[in-house]
Amino acid sequence: KPQLITDDEMLMLCCNKTIRSFNILIRRDVQRRRRFITTSNIPTTQQQGNEELLVVVGGGAAGVYGAIRAKTVAPQLGVVVIEKGKPLSKVKISGGGRCNVTNGHYVEKKVLAENYPRGNKELRGSFFSMHSPVDTMSWFSDHGVPLKTEEDGRVFPLSNSSSSIIDCLMLEAKRSGVSLQTGKVVTSVSTTKNGKFLLKLEKRTVDLVEYVEASYLLIASGSNRQGYTLAMQLGHSIVDPVPSLFTFKIEDRQLAELSGVTFPKVKAKLKLENVGRNIPQFTQVGPMLVTHWGLSGPVILRLSAWGARDLFSANYQGTLLVDFVPDLHIENVKSMLLQHKDQFVKQKVLNSFPLEFGLVKRFWRYVLEHEGLDGETLWASIPKSSLIAVSCLLKQFPFRITGKGQFKDEFVTAGGVPLSEISLKTMESKIHPRLFFAGEVLNVDGITGGFNFQNAWSGGYIAGSGIGQLAASPYEEST
Repeated sequence: KPQLITDDEMLMLCCNKTIRSFNILIRRDVQRRRRFITTSNIPTTQQQGNEELLVVVGGGAAGVYGAIRAKTVAPQLGVVVIEKGKPLSKVKISGGGRCNVTNGHYVEKKVLAENYPRGNKELRGSFFSMHSPVDTMSWFSDHGVPLKTEEDGRVFPLSNSSSSIIDCLMLEAKRSGVSLQTGKVVTSVSTTKNGKFLLKLEKRTVDLVEYVEASYLLIASGSNRQGYTLAMQLGHSIVDPVPSLFTFKIEDRQLAELSGVTFPKVKAKLKLENVGRNIPQFTQVGPMLVTHWGLSGPVILRLSAWGARDLFSANYQGTLLVDFVPDLHIENVKSMLLQHKDQFVKQKVLNSFPLEFGLVKRFWRYVLEHEGLDGETLWASIPKSSLIAVSCLLKQFPFRITGKGQFKDEFVTAGGVPLSEISLKTMESKIHPRLFFAGEVLNVDGITGGFNFQNAWSGGYIAGSGIGQLAASPYEEST
C-alpha cells in the first residue's frame, strides 16, 4: 500500500534536492575557474635564476627567423614563439606553394629599397646592409636548402616546394632550443615594476589563460590586429592598415571572355581622380594577365602596391591606361597598320595584323570590336581614320577600374607601426626598451617578387641580433 507524503516532507525533499544541485554547480564552477586561470606552462627553467626570457609574438617568417637568430647569439636566453595558428602558414602558400624566398637581382641597397612603397626612403640606410638578399640565400644554402634564381630575379628552393623552407626553419628552431607554442594568442601586455613584460595568453579552445613574464618582447605578428593592439598598449601609434597587392576589377563582359590571355610586356598607368600630382611609380612596365573579373599580373600588382592608399581613398575607382605595344612609337604603329593594309588588301581584317604587335587573335578581335570594326571586312575597305584610331587604342587603351580583387597567395597590407618609432639598426622600439618589431607589423610593404619576405628575413635577423647581444652582455660579464 503506497505511503502518503505530507506537505512538510515534500518541502524538505525539494529543499535537499535544490541544495545538492547548488553544491554540484559550485564544485563545477570552482573546477572551471581552476582550469581557466593557470600559471604558464612555458618551461620553468627559462624563468628561474638569472636566465632571461624572450617571447616572440607570431610564428611567421620574421618571428621564427628572429627567434633562431636570438638563440644563436645568446644560447642561454630562453626563447618562446607564440602562434595562434600553424607556424609559417604564409610561407607555405607563397609563390604558388613554391615560396618566393627573396629576389636575387637587387644587390645594391638603394636600388633594393625602391621596391618598397612604404619604407623605400628609410630602408636605404643600414637595414639591408646588415642582412641582404645575398645573406638570406647564403643562410638557407648553409642550412641545407639549395636555391635557384629565375629569370625575373625571384628566388625559390630548388625543390620547388615551400616545405623545404618550412622544414629547414622548424628544424633549426628545434636544434637551437627555441620553444614553439601554437593555438595561443597574446591578448594583452603590460609592464612590471622591474621593467619586464607581463603577457596574458589565451587558449580559447579549452578556456585557458596564462600569464608570462618576459625580459624581451619581439612583435612579429604580420598584419594581424593582435600585434597592433599590443603595440598600442605599449605606447606606439599605428598607421591604419589598408590592402596592398591586389588585382583590378574591370566590368567588361567582352574583356572577361579573354580570361587567360597574357601579355609579356605592357606599360600601364594608373589615374585616380583624387590624385592630381604625377607619381612616377603609378606607371609600371611588365607582364599582364586577363582574368574573368578583370586584370592581374605583376604590372597590376605593382600598381596596386604603390597606389594602395590612394586607391583606398578613391574607393578603388579609377582609370587604367594600358600601352600594349610599349616598344613602338605611335607613329610606327600607324605606319605598320597602313603598310599592312597595302600588303593584305584582300584578307579579312580579323585574320591578319602586324606580327610585330605580338598580340593574340582573340585580343585583336576585342580591339576591332571596341572601335566598331567588323572583323569580316577586307583590309582594303578599312579607312585610314580607323587605323589611326586603332593605333591610339593600342598605345593608350582605357579600362575603368570598379573595384579590387584579392591576391590570396601573398596578401599584404600597407600600414602598421611607423618606422620613425623604431631604430632600424636594432629594430628596438624608441618608446619602450627591450621591445622589438619585425616584419609586416611595421609600416613596410614591398611589391611582388620576394621583397616582402626579404623584409621579414632582414627585420627578424636584425631584431634577433639586437636581442641576443643585450641578453649576452650580462652573461659575458659574469663569466
